[in-house]
Amino acid sequence: MSRVDRYILSLFWVSFAAGLVIFVTLFMATDVMSNVLRYKAVDTGVFLSYYGYFLPEIIHKMLPVASVVGLVLTISTLNKGSELIALFASGLSLFRISRWIFISLLVIGVIDYVASDRLLPMFTKQKNFTFYNFIEQKPSKFQTIKTDKIWYRSKNTIFNIKTLNAEGNLAQGLTLYFFDEAWNLKQLLTAESVVLEGSKWFLQNGTISVFSSDSSFPLNDKFDQKTIVMAEDAQDLRSTGQTSDLLSHSELSRYISKNKEAGLDTVKYEVDYFSKLSFALAGLVMSLLALPFCVGQARGGGMAKNAGIVLGLVVTYWIVYSSMQTMGYHGTLPPFLAAWGSNIMMAALGVFFLLRLKK
Repeated sequence: MSRVDRYILSLFWVSFAAGLVIFVTLFMATDVMSNVLRYKAVDTGVFLSYYGYFLPEIIHKMLPVASVVGLVLTISTLNKGSELIALFASGLSLFRISRWIFISLLVIGVIDYVASDRLLPMFTKQKNFTFYNFIEQKPSKFQTIKTDKIWYRSKNTIFNIKTLNAEGNLAQGLTLYFFDEAWNLKQLLTAESVVLEGSKWFLQNGTISVFSSDSSFPLNDKFDQKTIVMAEDAQDLRSTGQTSDLLSHSELSRYISKNKEAGLDTVKYEVDYFSKLSFALAGLVMSLLALPFCVGQARGGGMAKNAGIVLGLVVTYWIVYSSMQTMGYHGTLPPFLAAWGSNIMMAALGVFFLLRLKK
């Protein structure tokens, strides 16, 4: 690595770090003000704990934006001091000048993917636990989700579900435990499949076991169909279908396979599965798209104009990214294309503009 490369990298990392700190701070400040005003009775220590768990997720979301800011400020700084023109005059191409920046962006993407895959599910679970138990104070909304089961508590009822579709209205492998006020088991109910319609649950092919203090053995009975009415807070189970952020890449893969075997729709999970990696490379793609516009007006000194164009391109990227994801969720696009389509399109567009850029 030459002295010029080290100088350019130092500019990039300073700009990247500054951008990351600024955007993370702005995001947190906005969210903190909103929650403090909404939950006035909550202790400050609870909020500190909550945002401690929330911080890794915020950093993960802000990395792509900070990556673009780092690139734009680096190239703009070189341009402002006429250093960019001097580098061009010495025979260095734009690709050669920015080579180590893009290597750094690739490294950031890989580290972000690995760290978010291993750490974010754990922090997200703790964040949700803190929010539902100590901030919103509705512990029944908190669910523990794994690839092979979903545990949920609704008042004096605890139940386990093996699989749940993304819409949260069709489940398989239900086990219900009913307790009295002293938390003695009163009834055990199992069912092969369940259709959830609000507080009404329609059970199929199951058994009921009733426990009584007058008998040492439970009374068992089988049924083909049965309707039960759950407590109102059990309707929150519908949100359990959105489990992708609580699972690592490998866990999500197993979760998809298990749901497919159960005959459930897995399209949303498949889109999220491919999106975990595509999002990690979003900063690299957006920077590639922004690069030709950073130097497009280099000799004219149009830094403000370039910044506006870059901002427009970033907004366009996010619109395309979210739109294609939504189309994938509804089955309009294949999951892989829904997750990677925006990266492929914007990367191709960036390469196109770079090739057309005047030397």
